[in-house]
Amino acid sequence: MNKWIIDSHIHLDLYSMEEQAIILQDMEKHHVKALISVSQHLASSKTNLALSQQDKRIKAAFGFHPEQAPLTENELADLLLFMKKHQAEMIAVGEVGLPYYLRKEDAAIPIEPYIELLEQFIQQAAALNKPIILHAVYEDAPIVCALLEKHSITKEHFHWFKGSQETRKRMAANGYFISITPDILYEREIQDIVKQYPLSQMMVETDGPWPFAGPFSKAITHPQMIHRTIAEIAFIKKMEAEEVYDILYKNTEQFYFN
Repeated sequence: MNKWIIDSHIHLDLYSMEEQAIILQDMEKHHVKALISVSQHLASSKTNLALSQQDKRIKAAFGFHPEQAPLTENELADLLLFMKKHQAEMIAVGEVGLPYYLRKEDAAIPIEPYIELLEQFIQQAAALNKPIILHAVYEDAPIVCALLEKHSITKEHFHWFKGSQETRKRMAANGYFISITPDILYEREIQDIVKQYPLSQMMVETDGPWPFAGPFSKAITHPQMIHRTIAEIAFIKKMEAEEVYDILYKNTEQFYFN
C-alpha cells in the first residue's frame, strides 16, 4: 500500500554508515516520511544532531538510555546543557527511562539513582516544552507513570511498551502514547497490548538496529518493516489497513510536529 509512515523510534546513529545510506536512500521508495532518531548518551546525541543537520527527514531526540551505568553529575550537566543549547533542533527528550533488563541481570543494582536521573530528564522536557520518549516496561512503568503525573508532562511516548493490564489502563487514561514494533507479527504479548490499547494513542517504530525474529530473522532492521506491522495492527483491530495507516500517521505527526 502506498501510504506514508513515520518511524517513531530508531537508533539511526547505531547503524553503520553504509546501512544509514541504504535506509535514507530507501525512504522515498518505501514511503517513509521521517525517522525519530533517539540517543544513547551525549556522544550519541551529537551524532544524531549531525545526522539531522545532513538530512531534514531525520529528527533527533537527545537523551540517555537507562540500560547502562548511570551518569555522573558532571555528565548529566553536560547533557542537559547540550539539550538546552540545541533545543530548537531537538524533536524530543529521549530515550530515557529505567533499567529493567540491566537489573534483571544484576538485582543488586539500585534503582534509586536512575529514578533521580529520570526525574531530571522529565523536568528538562517540561522546561523545554518537548515530548519525552520513555524506556519503561513491566513493573518499572508504574514508577514512571507516577513521575510523569507529578510533573504534569503533556506528551509521553512509551516505546515498545510491555506491562500489566492495570498499567495499560492507567496509561491510556492519562493520554500516554505507545509504539509498536515488528515483533507484533510473532509475539502474543504485543498482539494483546494492541488489541486492548486505543489506536488513537498508538504509533509504530522499528527500534533499529535491534534485530527481530520470525519473518524478519537475519534481516537488517529497516523502516519498511513497519508496513507489515501496520497490516497486523489492522488485522487485530478488525479495521481497514488504509484507515489504520491514516490514524497512525496523524497520531505521530500531531505528537511530534504540532
